[in-house]
Amino acid sequence: MSEKVLMKGNEALAESAIRAGCRFFFGYPITPQTELAAYMSKRMPKEGGTYLQAESEIAAINMVYGASAAGARVMTSSSSPGISLKTEGISYMIGADLPGVIINVQRGGPGLGGIQPSQSDYWQATRALGHGDGQIIVLAPSTVQEMADLAYGAFDLADTYRTPVMILADGMLGQMMEPVVLPERRDELPEKPWATTGHKGQRPHNVVNSLYLTADALEKLNVERFERYEVIKREEQRAECVMTEDADIVLVAFGASARIARSAVVHAREKGIKAGLIRPITLWPFPTDAIEATIGTAKAYLSVEMNMGQMVDDVRLVVNGRKPVEFYGRTGGVIPTPAEVLAKIEEMNAKGGE
Repeated sequence: MSEKVLMKGNEALAESAIRAGCRFFFGYPITPQTELAAYMSKRMPKEGGTYLQAESEIAAINMVYGASAAGARVMTSSSSPGISLKTEGISYMIGADLPGVIINVQRGGPGLGGIQPSQSDYWQATRALGHGDGQIIVLAPSTVQEMADLAYGAFDLADTYRTPVMILADGMLGQMMEPVVLPERRDELPEKPWATTGHKGQRPHNVVNSLYLTADALEKLNVERFERYEVIKREEQRAECVMTEDADIVLVAFGASARIARSAVVHAREKGIKAGLIRPITLWPFPTDAIEATIGTAKAYLSVEMNMGQMVDDVRLVVNGRKPVEFYGRTGGVIPTPAEVLAKIEEMNAKGGE
């Protein structure tokens, strides 16, 4: 029988990664994800794994590159400015088609900003994690249970598509404690015939590399990679829809903001306002299908975020001018309240979605 335990979000991420077969962790401490690294430092040696606090975030992500190239399930974690330092290494992993899991427990920015919860890394995660033509899968949990589930599944996604996968959480989710049922341990992991594990004369050399000196070779690889991205878009979109079937006003919110938006939707319904919620679980690929399914009935959309307005761009791209799209957000580590979001819903309802 599966056990239910009370855990912090950061700890749930770490324990689920171990149960998914992660045996290498390279990181560097930064608030508000330090508990994850501390948990790994205690558990990895007991699992026969490796925990190493690197000398910098740059060193840590390149260690992830090396372990992944050798076929290991490997993870790193950081928070916003630390992820910025890792982006070159993440781009190298994209260019070498290497799987790996990257945790970002966001804080306010830009710069060192503040240690309070934020969602201001959305653009970075979904559009600009390193230079060049590339994407990674981005998952957004909204509960501690989902932190555990998504971290566990992230390794399978990474291996299936040979790409880095990011868990984009925030300081609120990382620090909160909730009951969680932990996943079963993985005893068997997928074969990786491409890994640099030595060939013993039985196969050609495997080379893991992101440097291609001829333009034609790099173009061919980029085209193949984007064909794989289209498969990911088709097969891996995930979203939760709450009371959207008849909703006049559809809220779109992810992570911690979705918890607040869900409460506001319930209160709006109590007041007779037909509100609903789409909660993206995959931020890339963005769940366009879930929004598209509501276009015929919704009168307006409201993106609720803990930033100055980032995911709202993707909502507008899907809606494409067919319905109004508005935004409500707080920034700098300020968490919006359900009452604030409800007031915005009431304002939009008074306008009749016009």
